[in-house]
Amino acid sequence: MNIPPLITTMVLFAPFLAGCKKDAGAAGKSGASNKVRVGYIGITCEAPIFSAIENGYFKEEGLEVELVKCEWSKYKDVLALGGYDITHHLVMYFLKPIEQGLDVKFTAGIHTGCLRVQASTKGKIKKVADLRGKKIGVPGMGTPPFIFANRVLGANGIDAMKEIEWRVFPAGELGLALEKGEVDAVADSEPIGSLLLAQGLVRNVADQAKDEPYKDEYCCAVIANGKWLNANPKTAAAATRALLKGAKWVNTNPRLAARMSVEKKYLASNPELNTTAIGNLNYLPSVSGAEKAVLSAAKEMKLAGMLSPTTDVEALAKRAFIHLEGVSDAWIENLQIEKLAGGEMPGDQPLRLAAELATVGTPYKIATCCAPASKVAPRPGIKEESKVAAAK
Repeated sequence: MNIPPLITTMVLFAPFLAGCKKDAGAAGKSGASNKVRVGYIGITCEAPIFSAIENGYFKEEGLEVELVKCEWSKYKDVLALGGYDITHHLVMYFLKPIEQGLDVKFTAGIHTGCLRVQASTKGKIKKVADLRGKKIGVPGMGTPPFIFANRVLGANGIDAMKEIEWRVFPAGELGLALEKGEVDAVADSEPIGSLLLAQGLVRNVADQAKDEPYKDEYCCAVIANGKWLNANPKTAAAATRALLKGAKWVNTNPRLAARMSVEKKYLASNPELNTTAIGNLNYLPSVSGAEKAVLSAAKEMKLAGMLSPTTDVEALAKRAFIHLEGVSDAWIENLQIEKLAGGEMPGDQPLRLAAELATVGTPYKIATCCAPASKVAPRPGIKEESKVAAAK
């Protein structure tokens, strides 16, 4: 008997779900709550979350914020089942679960361009067509780089399941797999992509930050628990605005955002590598951009066979995205963020990164959008997801 994945997940998380239902109900009875729990993993592209905390943007919106440290493997389920209320994350990573009934909603776009398909500079692969029949290394099946690679292949007429051999390696070992000839190409995310480029090991075959039709597509968007959002629409709107302020601050002060994320120990990386990685992303937030991204990603995922052939992608995109009061492109455009001294990307950033790599070598187990770094003690006031679940 085949049991749908979502039902299996709900059974496994039943005790956790019961506790979360109680919280959502309490919020609904009170009519509104100014408390919000923001989930995070500890990766480069979460800089807007950290910036919103450090700059007091949640407080500006009248919110009491609590960070909830999550494990990557449980991130989607913990959001859907109420372990935290809101975060921002990769659109492609949530579309299949939403198709299967996961109750979460996208509310606005945070940034574009964090995924790549790269090939060895010593090989002959220079374009997507050259990947046919090749071995591609990924940090995991179903991870965002895997999904992006599938989209790119499908859009170029390559059957990713029949014409590609997929091999899984830890994110930090993808470059080594290329050097040893165990794979012909890799699909990765920041900051791994920037690191491999800086080391001269790879060339970009597909770059979500620069290549059409992906360069203007929002890869990461604000996403909220559906039940919590329905019970607290004003709080959800305020929390979304706080995250969008954080994104615009990162866009205005990328170097400071990158260094703050490392120095405040929100993530494990090193300053110049994180600065380079953030510099490759466009953190200019957008509501309409996110809505378009949900639809375009769904269309290509269906083309690549990652969504059901019977899925109505227009209906899926409409179900997955919600407009909130006070959250609009006009509001974002009028939002003023101070440009701070030393906040911009230095013109000599490649040299700074090279000097850092020469000093420290390949960084220790870097956290990426597909794999966490070696465990780092959470900052004071931050709850571990596993502890939250236990407390429920």
